[in-house]
Amino acid sequence: MLLPKTNIEKVLARRKFANQSPNDLLLEVQQILDTQITETEQIETKIRATKTCSENSFVFDLLETGNIYHIDQIKEICIDYRLRFLDAKYFKGKIPQAGIAKIKYLEFQHNTSIEGFKIMAPSKLFKLEDKDDPLLFAPIGNGYYYLIHKWGNDLHPLRKALVWPFKGIVNLTITALILSYFVALLVPDGLFSKESSMAEFMIVYFFMFKSIAAVIIFYGFALGKNFNPAIWNSKYFNA
Repeated sequence: MLLPKTNIEKVLARRKFANQSPNDLLLEVQQILDTQITETEQIETKIRATKTCSENSFVFDLLETGNIYHIDQIKEICIDYRLRFLDAKYFKGKIPQAGIAKIKYLEFQHNTSIEGFKIMAPSKLFKLEDKDDPLLFAPIGNGYYYLIHKWGNDLHPLRKALVWPFKGIVNLTITALILSYFVALLVPDGLFSKESSMAEFMIVYFFMFKSIAAVIIFYGFALGKNFNPAIWNSKYFNA
């Protein structure tokens, strides 16, 4: 007679319930889950807290150097891509569970409570939910920040070029001049005179430039827009 094979799962189950009833086990698991939920809620509350903090007590030997950024580097990226770097309390989207888990792990690893969270994201993400890519930071001190988590989709590959005109008045003027030139080329030759000439083209070009500049000025003042260097860390909607 052959001996029956050993079902290790059943053996494990018998061992589990040898000194513990199923009800006690369920109660223990529920207590663990409740504790985890409470910890998650506490972290989410800290992220949204109005309290500011300039540094956290990290163990520097445990930090990944690739995730450490200086405020000047963050500012430069924000200006190039027209992003904002604000306190997490202004962020209107949801912090993903993966980000919460990383915060919990960092707090356990460094034996500290992390505060002063910052988020780098497009302006619209601080007003309503969207799918671009926010980055969650925590201050280390002396102007340095630690990147904790990134989520969402990447930025459009042409975003840097598309927001280049908004880096300053010089960029915007150059853009208006180039755009006016191409618009002037669309005007048919001899529209205002029998013979086309450079003088006629320059008059049309100047007229187009004034028209485009007027639209840009009206748009900027009407909507309260500003240049990238002025808004990267501004909390105001009409910046």
